[in-house]
Amino acid sequence: MLTDFGPSTILLILISVAVGIANVILLIGLLIAYWKTYREIKSQFTIGLLYFASFLLIQNILVTIAAASPFIIPAVPYHIPDYDLGRPHIALLIINFIQLIALTILYKITKK
Repeated sequence: MLTDFGPSTILLILISVAVGIANVILLIGLLIAYWKTYREIKSQFTIGLLYFASFLLIQNILVTIAAASPFIIPAVPYHIPDYDLGRPHIALLIINFIQLIALTILYKITKK
C-alpha cells in the first residue's frame, strides 16, 4: 500500500511522474510538428521521426503509468522500506530527467 512508502520515496515518485508527464507533453508537441512537416514535404526522414517519436511516446506513457502505479492501484502491497528510498524510482527519475533535457532540446530545434 501507499502507506508502506516513506515521505522521501513518495516525493521521488511524484517528481518522476511529473517529469514523465512533461516528457509525454513534449513528445505530443514533437509528433504534431513532425506530422505538419510530413504533410508538406512527404520525406522518408520525417516518417522516421514520426515512428521514433511515436514509440518514445508509448514508452513514456507506460513508464509514467508504472511510476504512478502506487497511486493508481493503492491496494497492491509494495514492501519497500523507507531507508531504501525506492531505488527503482530514483533510476526512473534520472532517466526521465535526462530524457526531458534531450526532448526539450529536440523540441526547441524542431520549432525553429
